[in-house]
Amino acid sequence: MTDPHDPLSRIADALERLAPAAPGATDWRSAPAYLWTDSGGRPLARIEAPRLDLLKGIERQKEQVRESIARLAAGHAAHDMLLWGARGMGKSALIRAAVLGAQEAAPGRLALVQAGTDSLETLPRLIAELGAVDRNFLVYIDDLGFADSDAEGPRHLRSWLQGGLEARPGNVRLAVTSNRRAILPRQMSEQDDPINPRDVVDDRLALADRFGLALGFHACSQDEYLEIVRGYAGEYGLGYDEVEALEWARRRGSRSGRVAWHYAVELAGRAGKRI
Repeated sequence: MTDPHDPLSRIADALERLAPAAPGATDWRSAPAYLWTDSGGRPLARIEAPRLDLLKGIERQKEQVRESIARLAAGHAAHDMLLWGARGMGKSALIRAAVLGAQEAAPGRLALVQAGTDSLETLPRLIAELGAVDRNFLVYIDDLGFADSDAEGPRHLRSWLQGGLEARPGNVRLAVTSNRRAILPRQMSEQDDPINPRDVVDDRLALADRFGLALGFHACSQDEYLEIVRGYAGEYGLGYDEVEALEWARRRGSRSGRVAWHYAVELAGRAGKRI
């Protein structure tokens, strides 16, 4: 028995408290979604997402994303996806909704793993873990962008997408959302290369070209915006006024699915409802 008054014993106990045991390995078969950080994967009990039919004004993009994710869930060949373009037009919501739809159609076959933009260096470790699991995974990076000075981030991502000596696991695919197709910001100085003015631009676009499916999302028209408002109002039993809905968008400087949702939240709050 350890003597509680022994100085060495007390020091050992203190060190154990300062350096707790490492967390156990992630059970990649137990949850519908996970959050990946440098310390490993954390299971999430549910995916928060709207129904696919509530996402309006992006019918073409919706069908292609749904189809690609359904293929992945079935264990068939599927694309890495880049969803780029206007803010608030449902890029992130579409990925989550399509995964949720695939899970409802085939429970347990597919999981969503969200990785932060600051964890690109650990992406190979994540992919290696997932590749050893008998399940299909969509690794999701939201709102990805790189500073002009960041050369390593794009290189890590491009290397994984292109593949190298180690074969990419067939059960893992990547979905990225970004405000720009090139992901990296483009500056006028990129045209200053005296040998080939397109070299720098082409190198940056090469990252986007690694995705098998790249879909653009553009600001919606007035009619599309009102269609989105009508969809939310009908779903939640809310009365609304078109003139007020348009004024709501004007004051926020854009028409988008996100702005329409915020208007629906305002209407529900006035009506004393929770949505």
